[in-house]
Amino acid sequence: MNVTRLIQRKRDGEALDAAELSALIEGYVAGAVPAYQMAALAMAICFQGMDDAETTALTMALMASGERLDWEGIDGPRVDKHSTGGQGDKVSLVLAPLVACCGPRVPMVAGRGLGPTGGTIDKLESIPGFRTGLGAAEIRRIIAGVGCVIASQGGEFAPADGKLYALRDVTATVASAPLITASIMSKKLAEGLDALVLDIKWGSGAFMKDIESARSLGASMDAVGESMGVKTSFLVSDMNQPLGRAVGNANEVREALAALAGEGPADLMEVVYELGARMLVAAGHSEDTISARTTLEGELASGRPLEKFREMARAQGGDAEAELELAPASEVKAARAGYVSAIDSEALGYALIVLGGGRRSLEDTIDPSVGLQMRVRLGDEVDEGQPLLDLLSNGKGHDEALALVGGAISITDEPPVELHALITAGP
Repeated sequence: MNVTRLIQRKRDGEALDAAELSALIEGYVAGAVPAYQMAALAMAICFQGMDDAETTALTMALMASGERLDWEGIDGPRVDKHSTGGQGDKVSLVLAPLVACCGPRVPMVAGRGLGPTGGTIDKLESIPGFRTGLGAAEIRRIIAGVGCVIASQGGEFAPADGKLYALRDVTATVASAPLITASIMSKKLAEGLDALVLDIKWGSGAFMKDIESARSLGASMDAVGESMGVKTSFLVSDMNQPLGRAVGNANEVREALAALAGEGPADLMEVVYELGARMLVAAGHSEDTISARTTLEGELASGRPLEKFREMARAQGGDAEAELELAPASEVKAARAGYVSAIDSEALGYALIVLGGGRRSLEDTIDPSVGLQMRVRLGDEVDEGQPLLDLLSNGKGHDEALALVGGAISITDEPPVELHALITAGP
């Protein structure tokens, strides 16, 4: 296999066949294909794209690099969700225990932060002792006993994707529909699911900047899932401002726990309920999303989902009742009066990275205590000097983060002409 020739062909817009992609991924995992060549190919894919056959073949190659979960002897439908990510998206932390309380099994293989978007695994690892690097046997045990688990890919599930995922994060090759599709679907399909619901984000803080691109990505992922026998659906949701009020790993865990206690922000809970309802219908638990939502709301009110989260944490070595420390907060205030007309959520995500809450290189470690606490939402009227958000900082990168945050929130004389719907249905 001449890897340079494959890179050249993709650079020039040619399609690669399944055998070539399989050999390429096998070589990358084995170390025969160096990271710089894989990075070059990823950049070529970013510019030239992939057709449906290539995307499916890449997904299969990534999934085939590891094992697939076997659920023999464990009853119940298996359903999961995945979000393409954004700022403040802690939905999985609320959704997994909530849906598991309703009956379906929820095995989640999740990722770390990617570019300016936060990662579920990074959030969970801010909980003292919480282990996400679980093997297949341990995942099976926790699903059988608890009903939900959130684990990292580790070396067993689509390890090629884990390796490529980290490379994309630091080579500006994240925002590519084929690479996003193959990455997400390879690890999700390795879970041995019956059904999968996807949350495709669009807007200033998402990889997809407009609704049409988000729908196209959702359709691509839907097609791959259905082709492999998994009942798949998607919705499109807004990421033109952070979801909820908390951004940053420990800060988001605190907000997720508050949501499980019935005190979640309205926008966060709307996404949780919409995805959860679709999961219950897909799992055959509910006849329609209206009855499913009623079930979810009843479960949340019972207090059981919060205890289910704590039970999951204990099974994974964590103490979800421990106090999570946050970095000292300083207010970022409005320079003028007016209306919040735009929020550059991506800039907020990069501010989090600068503070130490995300990665600039593969070797970076994360400070879970740093973050942001939003004080305003799009359309709010503000006075000069009114706090817009709190910057949670331990000193690292404080001034650079302050500059990013200061330029991220636009205030104008008139309110925004249009506030987008939080959730847009799929096809």
